[in-house]
Amino acid sequence: MLVFSGRSNPELAEEIASHIGEPLGGVDIKTFSDGEIWVKYRTNIRGRDVFIIQSTFPSADNLMELLLLMDAAKRASARRVNAVIPYFGYARQDRKDRPRVAISGKVVANILTSAGADRVITMDLHAPQIQGFFDIPVDHLYSSAVFIPYFIEANIPDLTVVSPDVGGIKMARAYAKRLNADLVVLDKRRPEPNVAEVMNIIGDVEGRNVLIVDDIIDTGGTFTQAVEVLCKAGAKAVYGACSHGVFSGKAYERFAGAQLTRLAVTNTIPLSENMKSLDNVEVISVAPLFAEAIKRTHLHQSISSLFDVDKDKVM
Repeated sequence: MLVFSGRSNPELAEEIASHIGEPLGGVDIKTFSDGEIWVKYRTNIRGRDVFIIQSTFPSADNLMELLLLMDAAKRASARRVNAVIPYFGYARQDRKDRPRVAISGKVVANILTSAGADRVITMDLHAPQIQGFFDIPVDHLYSSAVFIPYFIEANIPDLTVVSPDVGGIKMARAYAKRLNADLVVLDKRRPEPNVAEVMNIIGDVEGRNVLIVDDIIDTGGTFTQAVEVLCKAGAKAVYGACSHGVFSGKAYERFAGAQLTRLAVTNTIPLSENMKSLDNVEVISVAPLFAEAIKRTHLHQSISSLFDVDKDKVM
């Protein structure tokens, strides 16, 4: 087994490699003055099981870099090329929801396969059905494997789990079950991209500590509006768990002014210095989870058993 990393998240890649017990392999990556990317492996990878760690945010350059790394590995006669994509960009564009638009998630799946991927390992796809866009195996990991133990240890009393929209009910229900908490849903209507309006609360949060669980926080509009609505409805304290912290646009300003007790976010995407400076934002590493998935993949062992809890899968 050989593990390599692109430039999207070297800190996470180093941590994953450390948990595996293997050093990161050497690879040279350059960006020319015209913006073109060049890659070269420093070691012989012929016949080896190659894992390439690369989140695709920001999407354009990091996706292109991943494609070139896979192509180079394939042309160097790697036995198997595994794309480890902690954050899978374009997963929100998973269907034709209006006329004359692309299904970008399918396009990305196609080009990853064409570039030489034999397997994809990713986490908390915004649309789990994207696994079906691939004609190769996809191992879908769940951040709940790290978040649920974290919140169990936090031992927050009078806890209610909140889904920020109807689409997140399945994930929120799994958290509520494992944390022995009630479940509340927010009715959200989005008039245009990156603009959300939280309309009403389905359930009761008065006098409760609430935990909002979400897969992606982008500009933070939906999340911080949810915090405001829950506080106005009488919630004692608001916590958050987010799989992928994009934090674009005005996210920092919104979270700096939010009545949020604590936000736990994974390290699939590196945080900006501004977001790191917020006292109520805590990063929970998913490196051990990815390391275990990589080891099991290499040894042809089960991945799904990582998420079997009392015979119920944690979603």
